[in-house]
Amino acid sequence: MSLESSSPPSISPAQMTLLRTVATMAWSDGDLAEEEIEVMLDQFSRLFASESSQQETLRSELRDYLAQNIPLEELVPKLTSSAQRQVVLRLGYQVISASARGPEEDLINQEEADAYQRLVSLLALPQDVVAAIELECQQQPQVSENLVDHLTATLENFIQNH
Repeated sequence: MSLESSSPPSISPAQMTLLRTVATMAWSDGDLAEEEIEVMLDQFSRLFASESSQQETLRSELRDYLAQNIPLEELVPKLTSSAQRQVVLRLGYQVISASARGPEEDLINQEEADAYQRLVSLLALPQDVVAAIELECQQQPQVSENLVDHLTATLENFIQNH
């Protein structure tokens, strides 16, 4: 049996770091459902590829990456600009505040709050920037039903402007 070496995905390392960070924040409550992965793959493949054949290839490439729960401590140092750090903070906040796992659970559970605080610390953004991003996120309508759509729109806006 021959082992195939898997080639890196056809998105930039910076885009991959953004996606992995979003996935890690989604994992912070200990659960990333197959349905969530499928929706993320659909949205992100459409964001990063225009043709359906490219999208399908990208879906396959990204599946294993999204399913990995990589520590924030490994991902954040790969963010090279303040703009990347700010978009990751925004996406992280959106992910953890999207929904509770059950009706008896707080909107942001302790695991998510801890992961978010670690993210804030690792990003080392000025406190006024963190506060402004959190306020912006809080003023947006709840995105629990369309979280991945919302995350995709945030990423798309970032990519187009940077």
